[in-house]
Amino acid sequence: MKRRTFIKLSGAGIATVAAPVPAERPPRYTVTTKYKPVPGLGMPGPYPGQVVRVSSARCIDEAADKVDPKVVAQMLDRGICELTGDSQKDKAWRRFIQPSDVVGIKVNCVGLPKVISSPELVGEIVRNVVAAGVTPDRIWLYERFSEHLEAGNYGPHLPAGVRFHGAETLRGSNSSYDPFTYVDVDFFGEDDTRSNMIRLISEKFTKIINVATVKDHGAAGATGCLKNIAYGSFSNVARSHAGTKTNTLSFIGTLASVEPLRSRVVLQVVDGFRGVWHGGPFGKIKRYVFYPKLLMLGTDPVALDRQIVDIVEEKRKAEGVISLWDRSPGPLKNGKNRDTDPNANVFIREPGHVEFASKAGLGVANPKRIKIKSIVL
Repeated sequence: MKRRTFIKLSGAGIATVAAPVPAERPPRYTVTTKYKPVPGLGMPGPYPGQVVRVSSARCIDEAADKVDPKVVAQMLDRGICELTGDSQKDKAWRRFIQPSDVVGIKVNCVGLPKVISSPELVGEIVRNVVAAGVTPDRIWLYERFSEHLEAGNYGPHLPAGVRFHGAETLRGSNSSYDPFTYVDVDFFGEDDTRSNMIRLISEKFTKIINVATVKDHGAAGATGCLKNIAYGSFSNVARSHAGTKTNTLSFIGTLASVEPLRSRVVLQVVDGFRGVWHGGPFGKIKRYVFYPKLLMLGTDPVALDRQIVDIVEEKRKAEGVISLWDRSPGPLKNGKNRDTDPNANVFIREPGHVEFASKAGLGVANPKRIKIKSIVL
């Protein structure tokens, strides 16, 4: 009999469900939440298996490493209309956002200083949310760590009144997390086996826009929409790694599936102006930064992450280094030199987390079932 991960949902009267995983014995997850799924918007949303890719050679000046906000605005406008089929961007945005909403925007800042959710893109997203009728004081940029959010320097690109929330001003602080919404799992016999959802997500936000980046990840293989919204919305997640072992295969999809997070994430935007092909999720080393020069949109985080895995894999292949899918122990022997050797790593990468999330119902992973609309500006 195949082994399975059992995700027990308690506190809301929801039945136990199971998600298939590889033959390796998975951990046991217990998910506690009082929130139930909300029909309609949410992951994978109204456009499952659909990806809009908008490319422009003009979106970023590589030499100056400077993003062009006017080109970004054009790319975002074209992308959102192509996704929804609307001829007017305002109508397209109103499919996801209403004036009564409180909107959380999940940025990704861990790739500082080189690769984060671009302030120019985030600023344009906020302008469109305001145009949809949401007042700036009902819009929040959020990230797990306050110092990362502050270093992102988003303020100059946003209208006055937009709020900022770093869940942890002090590392390990629990005050910003919901004590009643959490995932419990014992990975390695750690003392604290709970990962709690950020309180603003469960108690304040009605809609969330996920602004992911294109990066290699030493544990997950690649980090995009799924990992940004999962690990970026819960406490105590780094415990999933120990030694050379990582549980990212199943932990990412499990976290992303927890209500109300799953139902409130209504739009996925992938910032592919810059990317990281090795050393991720960090963006400290210029050598590993590359420039896909694209923007992707959708409601299906799995379909989008399938593209991100392929983009990073293709770049690694072009650089002549080991695949994200390499499971041999050799690269681990030189893990301490990962920053200088792109054939070294500290974990066996788990890009299969995208497939796991698909089997958990979060989207479409099979490339043959993903419809890509490609636009060049």
